[in-house]
Amino acid sequence: MTGSVEERLAELEARIAFQEHALAEMSDALAEARMENYRQSEQLRRAMEELKSMRGMVLADPGTEPPPPHY
Repeated sequence: MTGSVEERLAELEARIAFQEHALAEMSDALAEARMENYRQSEQLRRAMEELKSMRGMVLADPGTEPPPPHY
């Protein structure tokens, strides 16, 4: 019976080691995904700011612009 308990204990230790390794890999993958999400959010924020500033230039009120040089 002692051999059986030792085998079971060794198997449980192996399972725990495997689960700890898998958990560490998932944690690393989650951290990487969060960083990628942050980078994409910042890129989208900058693109939206650029778009808003360009929209302001295109839709500017003609009355606020100075007259052409020939006037």
